[in-house]
Amino acid sequence: MSKNEIIVRGARENNLKDISVRIPKKKITVFTGVSGSGKTSLVFDTIAAESQRLLNETYDSFIRHRLQQYGKPDVDSLDNLSVAIIVNQKKIEGNARSTVGTTTDIYSLLRLLFSRIGNPFTGHSTVFSFNNPLGMCSCCEGLGKTSIVDLDELIDKTKSLNEGAIRFPTFEVGGWRWTRYVYSGLFDNDKKIKDYSSQEWYNLIYADDLKLPHPDPQFPKTGIYEGILPRFERSFFKKESKEITGKNALRYKEVVKQGLCPECNGARLNPKVLTCKISEKNIADCCNMQIDDLLEFIKTIDSNTVTPLLNTIIENLENLLAIGLGYLTLSRNTSSLSGGESQRIKLVRHLGSSLTDLTYIFDEPSVGLHPNDVQRLNKLLIELRDKGNTVLIVEHDPDVITIADHIIDMGIGAGKGGGNIVYEGDFEGLKKVETLTGRYLNHKNQLKAKYRTASSYLSVDNTSIHNLKNISVQIPKEVLTVITGVAGSGKSSLVKSFISQYKDIVVIDQSDLRGSKRSNIATYTGILDVIRRLFAKQNNVNQSLFSNNSDGACPECRGLGIISTDLAFLDAVEVRCEQCNGSGFKPEVLKYKLNGKNITEIMAMTISEANTFFDIQEIIQPLNRLCEVGLHYLTLGQSLNTFSGGERQRLKLATELGKKGNIYVFDEPTTGLHGSDISKLMKLFDRLVNEENTVIIIEHNMDIISQADWIIDMGLGAGKNGGEIVFEGLAKDIIKNSQSLTGIYLDKYLSTK
Repeated sequence: MSKNEIIVRGARENNLKDISVRIPKKKITVFTGVSGSGKTSLVFDTIAAESQRLLNETYDSFIRHRLQQYGKPDVDSLDNLSVAIIVNQKKIEGNARSTVGTTTDIYSLLRLLFSRIGNPFTGHSTVFSFNNPLGMCSCCEGLGKTSIVDLDELIDKTKSLNEGAIRFPTFEVGGWRWTRYVYSGLFDNDKKIKDYSSQEWYNLIYADDLKLPHPDPQFPKTGIYEGILPRFERSFFKKESKEITGKNALRYKEVVKQGLCPECNGARLNPKVLTCKISEKNIADCCNMQIDDLLEFIKTIDSNTVTPLLNTIIENLENLLAIGLGYLTLSRNTSSLSGGESQRIKLVRHLGSSLTDLTYIFDEPSVGLHPNDVQRLNKLLIELRDKGNTVLIVEHDPDVITIADHIIDMGIGAGKGGGNIVYEGDFEGLKKVETLTGRYLNHKNQLKAKYRTASSYLSVDNTSIHNLKNISVQIPKEVLTVITGVAGSGKSSLVKSFISQYKDIVVIDQSDLRGSKRSNIATYTGILDVIRRLFAKQNNVNQSLFSNNSDGACPECRGLGIISTDLAFLDAVEVRCEQCNGSGFKPEVLKYKLNGKNITEIMAMTISEANTFFDIQEIIQPLNRLCEVGLHYLTLGQSLNTFSGGERQRLKLATELGKKGNIYVFDEPTTGLHGSDISKLMKLFDRLVNEENTVIIIEHNMDIISQADWIIDMGLGAGKNGGEIVFEGLAKDIIKNSQSLTGIYLDKYLSTK
């Protein structure tokens, strides 16, 4: 048995059909195939999961119980696994104190640099940390921002306390915080706030630790009276409050305004630390510089005593630049990064590692990248391989697929139609086979033959949001407009300008769907109500029996299908409910049938299967729309919280088909889509426009860009080097524009295949 291969035998996880495969080690292997073909099941749910599980077992129980838990995948055997490093698109975990600098460890290096050669000397590297009491600004506690309550938004002065003058959840009439004020004995609870005396207003809003002279008997005997502001700040400002969720979060954003800390002006550090400088710049100045500018600054520092440290900082910054993130700053909060940016930052973290013979696993690393930046990405992936690592990549982008040493194509289709290996070999061989991927790689790239003309225009004048440089632009109505440019060039900022001006714009992005872990495709589309009605009629029983949120819910798991055990400070453990076998329904519900199928069998159907099973228009119409957007492989019962960003976006699109006169904005809708599905998506965009809608797409994918009626190209570069319109016009004309990177790559795209 060769030690130079990862050997998989009998993999059956999810839709995998008992497959066996050999994957070369210390090579780049790219896994291709349509969404739902089994790529993730093989790479992440089988290979990565088993590697992580076996690694976790090497730790003692104290550490093991604090790590993410992995079950044994459904596979006969896995041989020659190495430690797997998963570099996915999941956003980097962290709170308001987590920045690009802290995540990449570059900030730690800067702290060390300033403690060594900064002038005047203010202390060791720890004092340059905004997370350390010795270094942080005392006003904002190292956050750089302060929160201010908008009293006009929080208090309705035309109402009394009994009428709901305090407009915030838990302070509303009957809320437990509300009782602290109406039982305080300080106010006439029916008096309008606008009629309060200055003393009453002070007591209501500002008083703190006040001794109550005549409290109502219902006021807590051990309670301390505090005004609304101290109470609000204590509850929400001084900690990462778990209350700021759901409706609280929405209202919180309306009531609380955030601004730069008035003492440190956003620097996060105290005045003494900020006096320490290198070449007239303190550490906060460095963190607020774009990566490319910071790199140039660090290169000007001439100090023999810290040469190795300077070289390490330069290497890390050059890696960020190489991955196309030169427009970021080290002070940027990680919570504001996109999934693609998060993945690339994780990649940079590993480039400097001295470890070798690892398996790096990437989930569509090209997401969010302009073709110009994909070339840089490829160089870094090759560098990882050349250090002696195995690189496994799930990918749709032909530009990434071309660097593969080995390709494994999954299919033939998706869901139950997938789970097989349909090709193994190199790139040239893939182009010769009749798989969906092979056919896509062979299709001829060309521009659309006929361009639509605008009926009228949407305009934004002199906008300077983020990095936009006072630009004015017109977007044609009832045509397909694609906004292009490298990451950070200002595409999203331009769209935000439109959205802020035209309130009726429908944004179809990859954000989370409404609903909880109990929500699924059937509930989201409304067809479950129809299915339950049909069950009730055919079996002459109450339709609430066929809801796992109502009478039909399994009493053991309350309809969830899983039992979750809270282990306090440890991660919760989830196991399949044995009583209902994971269905979420009472066992007795399953005896009722609809055309020979029980409710769990129907919920396990794929959308395409359900489309042939039912013959009622109320069900068929929404299912047809889901098939049109390429979600035919998902099951009716699949929970919404398991959807990828691309799947969420296409589900939202399905609900819009057939509507007229709208303005739609799509943010990188090809994310997660196989090339063969992009042509189907393009037909949907054309259909929307033909139905008198205006479609605006932010996109890097050349299959979409080549079919645009109108292109607005942003650039030239990213961050401060972007924010300008490089080109406005037809796709056939942008390829003649030597300034436009998009034009250069579109020309290259048209000349290949």
